[in-house]
Amino acid sequence: MADMQQDLRELYQEVIFDHNRHPRNFHAMEDASHAADGYNPLCGDQLTVYLKVHNGIVEEASFVGHGCAISTASASLMTEAVKGKPLAEVESLFQDMHAMLTQAHPEGRDFGKLEVLSGVREFPARVKCATLAWHTLHNALAGMRDTAHTE
Repeated sequence: MADMQQDLRELYQEVIFDHNRHPRNFHAMEDASHAADGYNPLCGDQLTVYLKVHNGIVEEASFVGHGCAISTASASLMTEAVKGKPLAEVESLFQDMHAMLTQAHPEGRDFGKLEVLSGVREFPARVKCATLAWHTLHNALAGMRDTAHTE
């Protein structure tokens, strides 16, 4: 059992490293309908999230910025996860991701690839890195002009 947990942890780390080295949807979006900035002053992670929302569906999602491997991987995974989803589902996913990263795994939620971020909870100092993109997404959808912070 311990070997299986170690293998799973290594797989999760590899997925995070891959999304850091080759972030998906890493570009500015000129015709975005929603955008917001995020900044973590403790470690310097900084990003902008762009969304194209049409008829209540997130049609496109992208981001630009710089940060640690966890911050970049979280933003990359997030943009993949929200594409094609209705706004209510994206908001629910934000709430559940926040719970998974800060408290415990929500019952009955299948996170798919996002599950790789669950191990971050074991490192409290890194939780803010993983949640920054999600708070920024939330601000973008809510039309908030203030920069999202993870403080």
